[in-house]
Amino acid sequence: MTASNTILTDGFGRKHNYLRISLLEKCNLRCTYCMPADGITLSPKASLMTAEEIFAIAQTFVKNGVDKIRLTGGEPLLRKDFPEIVSKLADLNVSLSITTNGILIDRHIEVLKQFNVKKINLSLDTLVASKFHTITLRNQFEKVIDNLHLLLNNDFQVKVNVVLMKGFNDNEIVDFVKLTQFLPISVRFIEFMPFAGNEWDRSKMVSQQEILALVGTRFSSEEILKLEDEKNFTSRNYKIKGFQGDFGIISSITNPFCDSCNRIRLTADGKIKNCLFSNSETDLLTVFRNGESITDLISESILSKKKVRAGMVTMDEMDDPKKHFDNRSMIAIGG
Repeated sequence: MTASNTILTDGFGRKHNYLRISLLEKCNLRCTYCMPADGITLSPKASLMTAEEIFAIAQTFVKNGVDKIRLTGGEPLLRKDFPEIVSKLADLNVSLSITTNGILIDRHIEVLKQFNVKKINLSLDTLVASKFHTITLRNQFEKVIDNLHLLLNNDFQVKVNVVLMKGFNDNEIVDFVKLTQFLPISVRFIEFMPFAGNEWDRSKMVSQQEILALVGTRFSSEEILKLEDEKNFTSRNYKIKGFQGDFGIISSITNPFCDSCNRIRLTADGKIKNCLFSNSETDLLTVFRNGESITDLISESILSKKKVRAGMVTMDEMDDPKKHFDNRSMIAIGG
């Protein structure tokens, strides 16, 4: 290990080369698992990172070993200066990707092509238009589907993120897997996770074991092929024999992948979170605006990272709302 990337190595030897930057807290959907029913208090615009600050802070991370950056929100494509941000980050010679709800993809597809942002995570929790409105409170289902096909027709690498909730969309698991027969997509089933205001409880969650059991009701064990997991995987991946695409399971609750975690999150107001589940944050933006170095703060945040889920090791701890009620809502963290 070189001296230049030691600040991104935590106390358990995990090297963090993947930075997820939230560009804003606003979204044009209202997904219940992401945003509290009564919304959130948005940070004042003056407290959000500017395009120049995003670039400069990201540059510090890149100098210390980050080689992958994902832009998230809220909905990142709502930022009016999104093209400027992407053009700046493209100069850092890193792998750039975004997570989006897909509604505005058609407006920005040329920008994405120009700056080689080819990896797109598209959030889509149902294949039924009426249920889409139920979960998002918006009538944008057809637009999302159209833009999904637009991305595929333009050779983007698309992962479809599906947050599963028992009694709502768990009966669509097989339908999502069937999509991969003719579409070169990766469907990723995500266990429902606890955040402020989303009324999480374990009974709403669909576990990795349950997902595989439901897939097994339609496909035989010989048809369900286990794929090799990536080095720093979040998703345990599978493929139906002969299908173009594949599917995976992100089991942060029932089967976490903390041992190989390489991710850092930077919120839209310039605070670093060393774990999605952590309510602890380190303010980089204020120090940066004061003209001071943020390197030591980054190092301290990484070194304070817990071994598993911000210290919530057992399911009893996950069930305790006191452990995560004061974390941000997902929309204010970034997907």
